[in-house]
Amino acid sequence: MKHELSCLRRFADCGRAASTVEFAILAPLFLAILFGIVTFGSYLAVVHGVQQLAAEAARSSVAGLSDSERSSLAASYVSANVASYPLIEKSHLKVDAATSAASNKVFVVSVGYDASHMFIYALPAFVPLPAPNIVRSAAIPFGGY
Repeated sequence: MKHELSCLRRFADCGRAASTVEFAILAPLFLAILFGIVTFGSYLAVVHGVQQLAAEAARSSVAGLSDSERSSLAASYVSANVASYPLIEKSHLKVDAATSAASNKVFVVSVGYDASHMFIYALPAFVPLPAPNIVRSAAIPFGGY
């Protein structure tokens, strides 16, 4: 009995056991936060990539002489450069380009992306999820002033 008490006291005084228990409590929380950062970070990387594609497509469209040529240049730019964004799948992209309704000297390129196939939407909805349809636009003036 005395030996059992001394073993129990030695176990209670041991700091290694406390560290193990603390790790067991905090590790799942830490891993959940880390997983959330990576998952939502990938979504934000796609949003940023779509915005960059729209901006660069608008810049490349300025070289066109007509609206149809500008639209073609914008769509060609997006098709040729989407591979530089590894999280964006070309088949889920849609490019719209036209002269702005507000001003005939501004050309607007909109790039839409359906992100509903991404991993973030397969997770249980215990946090609010962003909209699966990402649409970003860029406007650029053309012509002389």
